[in-house]
Amino acid sequence: MTENLEIPRILIAGDRSSAGKTTISIGIMSVLRDMGYKVQPFKVGLDFIDPSYHTEVTGRYSRNLDGYLMSEPAVKEVFSHAVEGADIAVIEGVRGLFEGLSATSDIGSTAQIAKILKCPVILVINARSITRSTAALVSGYKNFDLEVNVAGVILNNIGSGRHGEKARTAIETYTHTPVIGEIPRNDSMKISMRHLGLIPAMEGRLKLPDFDENLGRIKTIIKEGIDINKFIIVAESAEPLPKPKENIFKLKSTKKKVRIGVALDEAFNFYYRDNLELLELAGAELVYFSPVNDTALPEVDGLYIGGGYPELFAHELEDNVSMRESIKQASSGGLPIYAECGGLMYLTQEITTDVPGSGNYHMAQMQGGTFAMVGAIPGRTLMGHKRVVSYNVGCFVKDNVIGRAGASFIGHEFHHSEIVDIPEDTTFAIRLERGTGIKGELDGILVNNTLAAYAHLHAASYTDFARSFVDFCSSKI
Repeated sequence: MTENLEIPRILIAGDRSSAGKTTISIGIMSVLRDMGYKVQPFKVGLDFIDPSYHTEVTGRYSRNLDGYLMSEPAVKEVFSHAVEGADIAVIEGVRGLFEGLSATSDIGSTAQIAKILKCPVILVINARSITRSTAALVSGYKNFDLEVNVAGVILNNIGSGRHGEKARTAIETYTHTPVIGEIPRNDSMKISMRHLGLIPAMEGRLKLPDFDENLGRIKTIIKEGIDINKFIIVAESAEPLPKPKENIFKLKSTKKKVRIGVALDEAFNFYYRDNLELLELAGAELVYFSPVNDTALPEVDGLYIGGGYPELFAHELEDNVSMRESIKQASSGGLPIYAECGGLMYLTQEITTDVPGSGNYHMAQMQGGTFAMVGAIPGRTLMGHKRVVSYNVGCFVKDNVIGRAGASFIGHEFHHSEIVDIPEDTTFAIRLERGTGIKGELDGILVNNTLAAYAHLHAASYTDFARSFVDFCSSKI
């Protein structure tokens, strides 16, 4: 007999990007936790920053769900694995409810995840300057795909009580969909923006003196504006899900225990929780260190340097000469190193941030100049104007620390930089069918046992990642 998952669950979707779903999701999660619920958060898509806030306010690691990157069984397994011990699951969507990979498919969309997980949807509408038209919006969203259960509405950017009352009456009269919340127009609901999105929670806590106060204000506004009991009732209406078989999150025996150093600080904090957990299940002990604050590497058998904002901490990274030299020596000595995006930038010769006009992305102030980096791989990093946001599809053309030649993957890239002055004889380990990469279709600079790429990989999608990396580190002990 198939065991069922009976976890209450709900998906918070927007009618568009910037509808306000992130701050509303954070506030709801925070209120639920205060009520005593163990809240398991999720984010649709390949975002690193929103999940950092989910984790901050719930005390449980947020997980990413992506219907293009992951197979349907993988989506279900990530969800099932994460909700163990939780009382309720809250999933934040990405962009508009139906935005996906193409104009005629729901692949990669929030709606796809809602259907895979049979999850009721609360639609967040940016109601600024509209009242009766909100009913037309809700009607359109409810009828566009009848397999998506739009079970409630939250109105955001409400200008007055009269504004909210008219919009609510229109929606409930014409669509018979309950409005469970009205959020007033309020600057307190905004979280500081950065050129790739929000400021990560780890950095926000370090740099913003009113960080906790801001989160507290958001929670208060949500508590006053949303009927949390109705929200919970909608979550409890989710039908049981068959519990999937575990194929990804299984303990894999290893002959040797390896120590993998993971760069984690205000400059480097873009990691999927599943990647780290699957490394541990594959036999790794994770040892966290800070390229900004620590003076040298810990004793480890491999390094994982994830994404982040090295360009915003370029001065501090340059000043930490002993750490840069420690990593360069480790790379020269053959230590297995895997670096993604921000990690790639850090391993180049230098970062230049004073490209004319590029010093201010939204609210992100960067100190202009050229800053020395690790120098473990060839090329220089140039911060530019081009914003690369894309899935990438590729394969390995050289054996490396995380895979064998011939292995394929679906990943993504998200950056404002490019690598220039790359020698002609540079070895690349990745060829892309889709994506920008470092040099045309080529990505993944390979030097000794160091692999540095723009591609971000998710270990529940490219399932060879954890085992391959741990085995490679083990083979070098």
